Amino acid sequence: MRTGTNLPAIGGYNQAVVLDAVRRSPEGLSRTEIAENTGLSAQTVGNVTRRLLDERLVDETGTVSVGRGKPRTILQLRGQGGFAVGVHIDPAVITYVVLDLRGSVIAHSRTRTPSAQEPAAVIRLMAHAIRSLVDDSGVDPGLVIGVGIASPGPIDAEAGTVLDPPMLDGWQSVPLRAALSEATGLPVLLEKDVTAAAVAELWFARGPSRSDFAFVYYGTGFGIGLVVGREVIRGATSNAGDAGHITVDPDGPECVCGRRGCVGDLITPRSLVREAAAAGVVSPVPGASAHPPDMTAVGNALHELAASAGAEDEAAVRILRSAAHRLARALVVIANLLDVDEFVFGGPFWDDIGDALLAALPWAVESSPARVSRRSLSFETSRIGEDVAAVGAACLVLDHAFSPRPSAMLISV
Repeated sequence: MRTGTNLPAIGGYNQAVVLDAVRRSPEGLSRTEIAENTGLSAQTVGNVTRRLLDERLVDETGTVSVGRGKPRTILQLRGQGGFAVGVHIDPAVITYVVLDLRGSVIAHSRTRTPSAQEPAAVIRLMAHAIRSLVDDSGVDPGLVIGVGIASPGPIDAEAGTVLDPPMLDGWQSVPLRAALSEATGLPVLLEKDVTAAAVAELWFARGPSRSDFAFVYYGTGFGIGLVVGREVIRGATSNAGDAGHITVDPDGPECVCGRRGCVGDLITPRSLVREAAAAGVVSPVPGASAHPPDMTAVGNALHELAASAGAEDEAAVRILRSAAHRLARALVVIANLLDVDEFVFGGPFWDDIGDALLAALPWAVESSPARVSRRSLSFETSRIGEDVAAVGAACLVLDHAFSPRPSAMLISV
């Protein structure tokens, strides 16, 4: 019986170790270097690389001379050896990507999130969009390893269920993983969107960077993806990172949770747009107060707000500077709690206001008297772009397919 939970293994544990070592060295590695990096014997590396070549997962791409010995043959990951699909569900848009084994995006599409409240209809549309994207990309469907979904929380990762995401009416206890697997015929993984975004940043990190960081997700909602010691923090129920109810203004408006001044209530796009309309910076957006909100109208108004701030409109600048200081108070809490030293920003709506917020945010965080550590922090926008959560969802598929896990050596019954 299909469960949609177990991805096909590309190989055994040693094979995964070798693949992971080659993946982390885009310039390629020789068999000798693989043995040195992994601790595997030369014979084991030889046997594994022979299988990987036969399965067309790696290529021999040239030789390099080291001393007087025989030139070493370089092995590199073969991007076309397999593919993964990533899907990000945001209340405003659904984003789809196809990644090759190297993590390169080879196809991409985006559609408005359907307003229909019937999840089954939306899932059918998602399955059709996935098939169309794979077909349009020219990828052999037989080489698609699986589908990763980045969904708003809360989720039940073990059951593959979306529990009750805000602003997605009718999506209570939806068995999304099983339903999409049935509709596509592919294995499916489900992850919280902010966690998927953090996975993407970790996957593409090079060198010592991205070891302890928080991914600040700015979409229809606000959340934090967490990485400590190069490990993604998911929590007991895979719902870590729900930071929207950190109080940043005790005298602020009442949040739906009953408290006042929650950061997620104050800095989200629809909140900033309502504030801008009240200040006369943008025209009123009736859809901003709807449930669910008209995020297309909100996005257009947010873009207008950012443009006004860029033109040095005083009211617009004041609104975004205030948002930066409110966000800074929340980030100080995160920095103190987890001792992270990097903040990475991204999401569907970050590009509009990111530059304006980053003009004030670092100083507001660094100068806060509430900060415990005095170590300098890093603040930067994700280089992956607004599709970061969808890319992260696809990276999860690749990670499960060929990243080494000691549990792979255990006997299953």
